[in-house]
Amino acid sequence: MGKREVQEINASSMADIAFLLLIFFLVTTTMSVDSGLSRQLPPPLPPDMEKPNVEIKERNIFVVLINSQNQLLVQGELLDIKQLKTKAKEFIKNEANSVNLPEILPVEVTFEGGITETVMTTKNHIISLQNDVGTQYQKYIEVQNELVAAYNEIRNEYSTNRFGSTYAALSEENKKAVQDIYPQKISEAEPKKYGGNK
Repeated sequence: MGKREVQEINASSMADIAFLLLIFFLVTTTMSVDSGLSRQLPPPLPPDMEKPNVEIKERNIFVVLINSQNQLLVQGELLDIKQLKTKAKEFIKNEANSVNLPEILPVEVTFEGGITETVMTTKNHIISLQNDVGTQYQKYIEVQNELVAAYNEIRNEYSTNRFGSTYAALSEENKKAVQDIYPQKISEAEPKKYGGNK
C-alpha cells in the first residue's frame, strides 16, 4: 500500500481568523485615556496685532510659590497646604472689600432667559502660581487641586444662594454666568530655581 500524503492546511483562512480576532480585541478593549489638568489657554494674538502691555495692580495678584522643599509661600507668608483653599477663597471673593485684596468692580452678566444684571465682583484678580524646578510633581498637583477647589466652592456657594441649587445642577447659561462672575484665573510661570538643594 502506498503512503497517504498529509493534507496541507490552508493558511490563508487561518490568517483571516487571526486578523478578525485581532480586530475584535482592539475594538473591545478599553484604551487608557490620558488624564491631566483642564486648562483653557487664551487665543493667540493675530499676527498684525502688537502684544498689549497690561499693568496689573499688585493688590489683584495672589502669589503662590512652591520651593524645592515643597513648602508654600503665599503672599509672602509660609502656609500649610490645608490653609491654601481658605486663603484663596478670601482673596477671590474679598467680601470685606479690603484694600489689600482685589478691587471689586461691576460685571455685566447674562443669566438664563437673557436676563442681564450688573454684579459686583473681583473680576481682575489673578492667582500667580510659580514652582521651583525641584518641586515634587505630587505637591504641584496638590496645590493645583486646592486652588481649583477654591473656585469650585465659591461657584457652588454663589449658585446655592442665588438659584437654590448646586453649580453642577445649573443650566449651561447660568453656569456660564457664574463663571463670568468668578472666572478661574490661575497663571503659571515657568519653573525657576528659588534656592535650596534637593
